[in-house]
Amino acid sequence: MEKIASFTIDHLKLQPGIYVSRKDHIGAETITTFDLRMTSPNEEPVMNTAELHTIEHLAATYLRNAPQWQDKVVYFGPMGCRTGCYLLLAGDHESRDIVELIVNTFEFIRDFEGEIPGAQAKDCGNYLDQNLDMAKYLANRYLKKTLYDIKPEHLIYPQ
Repeated sequence: MEKIASFTIDHLKLQPGIYVSRKDHIGAETITTFDLRMTSPNEEPVMNTAELHTIEHLAATYLRNAPQWQDKVVYFGPMGCRTGCYLLLAGDHESRDIVELIVNTFEFIRDFEGEIPGAQAKDCGNYLDQNLDMAKYLANRYLKKTLYDIKPEHLIYPQ
């Protein structure tokens, strides 16, 4: 079997950023998959499931309510390796196009107070596996170390 495209990216060179992972064409529609890489693969500890689960709940809620983008959000969720998340948007987009959206999303997570949306037994299959404090810490870290002054090399996969 051939390697899928995401396994051909050199994860020894990959750093936190916003990357176009792939573009799929379904009929006349393009779906752009973004790799929101929050930690450096194989260099830093991965995120624990509780904080990643909280990031998923908060980001998905924010994105699906963002007026300019809500109708374009197909999916937001964690990577299996726990070094970041995937965002799928309807349309043909580039990394630069969504920097403001991702900054706003992670500021929402960093500043969130109260009950985590969907973190009730009737709403979620693992509702107790949440960690708001660490989610906020990781969101702030991603904002400060990567997003606020994102460099061109953190918008295009390394060669």
